[in-house]
Amino acid sequence: MKLAIFSTKPYDRRFFSEVNTNHKHQLSFFEARLSLETVSLAEGFEGVCAFVNDSLGAEVLEHLAKGGTRLIALRSAGFNHVDLEKAHALGLTVVRVPAYSPHAVAEHALALMLALNRKIHRAFNRVREANFALDGLMGFDVHGKTIGVIGTGKIGQSFIQLASGFGGKVIAYDPYPNDTLAVTYVSLEKLFQESAIISLHCPLTPETHHLINQASLAQMQDGVMLINTSRGALVDTGAVIEALKSGKIGHLGLDVYEEEGDLFFEDLSNKVIQDDVFTRLLTFPNVIITGHQGFFTQEALHNIAETTLTNVTAFEGGTGEYFEVKYEA
Repeated sequence: MKLAIFSTKPYDRRFFSEVNTNHKHQLSFFEARLSLETVSLAEGFEGVCAFVNDSLGAEVLEHLAKGGTRLIALRSAGFNHVDLEKAHALGLTVVRVPAYSPHAVAEHALALMLALNRKIHRAFNRVREANFALDGLMGFDVHGKTIGVIGTGKIGQSFIQLASGFGGKVIAYDPYPNDTLAVTYVSLEKLFQESAIISLHCPLTPETHHLINQASLAQMQDGVMLINTSRGALVDTGAVIEALKSGKIGHLGLDVYEEEGDLFFEDLSNKVIQDDVFTRLLTFPNVIITGHQGFFTQEALHNIAETTLTNVTAFEGGTGEYFEVKYEA
C-alpha cells in the first residue's frame, strides 16, 4: 500500500523503514503535520499514518477521501484527534496502536514522581554551579504514602505494579474496574481525598475532559503531587496554576499539555514562546514538564512501527487482525 506518514522525525523513519522490510509497503515520509494546509500531500495515497498532534477533523478527512485515501493508520493509542463520525460517513477505516509499551509511559510517570519529590532537576543545576547546599531540596518518603491511579488500562496497570513496590497503599479509580487486578478500587472522590500522589492514566473523552479542575482540586490534600502522562486536556491548566500558587498542588509533573500542538516535538529554543499559560507553568520550581516523551523508548518505537504496518497489511490484504477504531453512534 502507498502510505503517507506525517509528523515524522529521523527516529520514525528509522524504525518504520526497518520494520517495513517484512511488509513491503511504499512509504513516503513527511515532516509536516497533517492539517488543512498540508493535506494535499496525501493525494493519491491509499493510507495515511498520523500522530497525536496531526489534525483529523471533518474537513481534513473530506480532502483525504477525495484524494483516494481509504485507511487512517494512527501510530498512537489515543484517537481523540479524529472525527470518527465523519470518518465513518466517508467510509474511511481508522486503526490504531492500542499498546506499544505500557512500561515506557508508566516508567516515565514514575521518573517524574521521583524527580519531583527529591528535587533532582534543581539539584542537577546546583551541582553544575558548584552549589552543594541542601536547603530547599528536602523530599519525603514515598514509602507509606497513598498513591492514587486514575485509569487502569495497560499503562495504569504497569504503573500500579511499579508504585506498589514502594511499600505504600495504591488505590485506583476506573469506570470499568479490572477484577483481576490486585488493587483497591475506590470512588473518584475518595481517591482525590486520600491520595498524596495522583497519576493520570486514562484516555481523553468528553467525560474526562478537565477531569482535574477547580472542584476536583478542592477535594485533594494540600500539597498533593499530580502526574499526567496521558492527555493534556485531562487537566484544566488555569485551575492547576491557581492550585500551584495556593499550595494545594505541591508538585506537578506533566508529559502532556492541553495546547501542546504548537509546541511539542519541535525545537523552539531560538524562538519566543507565545503561549503565556505554558510559560507561567515554567516559572514554578516545583513543576517538571517534558515534551511528550513518555512513549520514547527503543522498544516502544519498534512496537509502534510493527503494529502500525501490521494494521496496514491486514487491511490491505483483507486477512488477519487489525485494531480498528469503530464509530458508535
